Amino acid sequence: MNTAFILSASLAIHAAIVANESEIESLDRAIGDGDHYINMKRGTEIIAGMYNELLPLPADEALNKIGMKLLSTIGGASGPLFASFFMAMAKTIKQNGGNNPLEIAAAFAAGVQSIMQRGKADIGEKTMLDVLIPVSTTFTLSEAEGKNLTEICKAIKLAADSGLESTRDLIATKGRAAGLGERAIGHLDAGAKSCQVMVNTVCDLLIKS
Repeated sequence: MNTAFILSASLAIHAAIVANESEIESLDRAIGDGDHYINMKRGTEIIAGMYNELLPLPADEALNKIGMKLLSTIGGASGPLFASFFMAMAKTIKQNGGNNPLEIAAAFAAGVQSIMQRGKADIGEKTMLDVLIPVSTTFTLSEAEGKNLTEICKAIKLAADSGLESTRDLIATKGRAAGLGERAIGHLDAGAKSCQVMVNTVCDLLIKS
């Protein structure tokens, strides 16, 4: 993983989030706080604005700076969660490297674990983790099975899509949606949708590269 790719991915993610504005906002209005899209758009804009500052840095330093910036500037639930994700990835890459799929999968897993710890959440609670945990597991298993990059990315995209769809039938236990009980059933989670968009965007970028 290099900083140039991280920044290219961040620009692509920003464009993808904006392109999915209508759906993300609709999902969040239905069962969320109504500010998820705004925070996601702002967060990706901030990262894009750090391009020149981050480009000369090694990947771990760039990821850590992204995490610190998000922590200090983005409100709502998503800001601190994504901040912890980036900082955990940075720490793992600094310690173990991030030069091959195995090391990147380990860093991604550390990031997901940090979200679980900070949010006190797990799979099956109608959150972004219903996408991120299956994606992390699939990434690790696909790499261990010796799949090539395209195969890994296709498997990850399927995991992200399935994880998003799984939130439709779940009762939420976190955030405003938790107060809706069974009324939240039938709705996809906005955070899970954003993560599915981001994961698929990065995978598409990798497949094309």
